[in-house]
Amino acid sequence: MKLTPEDRTNVQNGNGTVHFEHILISEEMKGMNKMYAQVTLKPGCSIGYHTHIGNGEDYFILKGKALVNDNQEREVTLLPGEHLYCPDGKGHSISNPGSEDLVFMALIINSKPQ
Repeated sequence: MKLTPEDRTNVQNGNGTVHFEHILISEEMKGMNKMYAQVTLKPGCSIGYHTHIGNGEDYFILKGKALVNDNQEREVTLLPGEHLYCPDGKGHSISNPGSEDLVFMALIINSKPQ
């Protein structure tokens, strides 16, 4: 199946351009998930802090090093093979502090079918 690419700048007031490769589009997920994508952040780029309402999100790191603000309670460094889930009602951000691209899977799971 062909991936659907999308580039967005300053996502959630973050820095730089975020490249999304959407695995499934919204209609294919039948209201169960909001997004399922492979995401690439170039060095110095980020997705800004945001709160999830009505859904949660998991980041699974494929390549590079991620710095995640976990609900403004702690900063977590994630490496390939590691993940962090942000539940409904909590917030997070992710940035690439490294010198190589950060590539991760992002899955936004709706709390109730929509």
